[in-house]
Amino acid sequence: MKYTEMSKAQLEAEQKELLAQYEKIKAQHLKLDMSRGKPGSEQLDLSQGMLTVLKTKEDLISESGIDCRNYGVLDGLPEMKRLIAELVQAKEEQVFIGGNSSLNLMYTIIANAWIYGICGEKPWSQQGEIQFLCPVPGYDRHFKITESLGIRMIPIPLRPDGPDMDIVESYVNQDPSIKGIWCVPQYSNPAGYSYSDQVVRRMAALTPAAPDFRIFWDNAYVIHHLDFEDHDAILNIIDECEKAGHPDLVYEFVSTSKMVFPGNGVSALITSTTNMADIKRIMDTETIGFDKINQLQHVRFFHDKAGIVSHMKQHAAIIRPRFETIWQHFSVLGELGIASWTTPKGGYFLSLYTLPGCAKRTAALCKEVGVILTPAGASYPYGKDPEDHHIRIAPTYPSTEELKTACQVLVICARLAALEALLR
Repeated sequence: MKYTEMSKAQLEAEQKELLAQYEKIKAQHLKLDMSRGKPGSEQLDLSQGMLTVLKTKEDLISESGIDCRNYGVLDGLPEMKRLIAELVQAKEEQVFIGGNSSLNLMYTIIANAWIYGICGEKPWSQQGEIQFLCPVPGYDRHFKITESLGIRMIPIPLRPDGPDMDIVESYVNQDPSIKGIWCVPQYSNPAGYSYSDQVVRRMAALTPAAPDFRIFWDNAYVIHHLDFEDHDAILNIIDECEKAGHPDLVYEFVSTSKMVFPGNGVSALITSTTNMADIKRIMDTETIGFDKINQLQHVRFFHDKAGIVSHMKQHAAIIRPRFETIWQHFSVLGELGIASWTTPKGGYFLSLYTLPGCAKRTAALCKEVGVILTPAGASYPYGKDPEDHHIRIAPTYPSTEELKTACQVLVICARLAALEALLR
């Protein structure tokens, strides 16, 4: 029976029983962390061989004769650029190779726009109040970047096929203070949604009122499928922008951080040649070049896109059962009519939607017994979920047994929070 169909007496009896279970859990002194989307140790083990592909000084010479132990090569080794270009179906000259973090590369691009401007336009810091569109729920660290610079963030509803493009177009095409939009187009963080072809084409067809507006296309989960026989695929935004006559409209970002070791990944920016020239001009002051030894390790380990696909199929075999465990445990919440959740075909996250007003209480109850979740509301600008109903779920880091325990705790806490709300 659904909680909304129960009498007060039935709800109170249910609450009493669950509180007894909750107290037993509290006595276990659990310490379980589901707060971030970190790979588990089994996944990290898959990349151990990358550490041994370079053994001699001769191994450290690139295919074009570059000594990777030394300075130089601002935009990355040609073979690393080729590997990323093959992965995202771009041209090598459209690829800039950064350090181990695509988030750092995004911050750098936005900070440079703030200080220097984009392609000859006035620096953002000199243009008065500027604004970013933020599809929600979204990636909290994206929002942290724009918030840190005082850029006003505007929430945009994210639907299963992508952002509400009617709203996006009305802002971007009419308001010159709108300078960007955050996008995680495939297996979005945290809902796991993928943008439809129509949404991608409408995004590429935007006619911004601001000449320095850019789409920040964080393609973090480009190859992170749960099932390589049944997965989402999105249109190539670089190609679509070119077709629409707006080649400079987008900055696309990818990284290998969740393919190999997150602390030893390689990030990349893919963009037009005009944007690339502007970025390299500024970057030439910031750095002499990024870690070429790491780039070479990646190329020797993966060889090509086929090597990446083969590697990521092993990741999928580890991750898929974890998502299935989550969905299995959440089924009781659906039967009770107190929650819904997303069922993505890839990525690292899913979204749990509690009854309105119950997300923070659910997370607090979990924390009290030692299960740490991403803070409720974190997936919204300024940490403010207007309905207080969303929790990001990250199933990859705990062991299988820890995940099962965490799910059991989470379900009990969500039920308790719903009962409290209904009894009020």
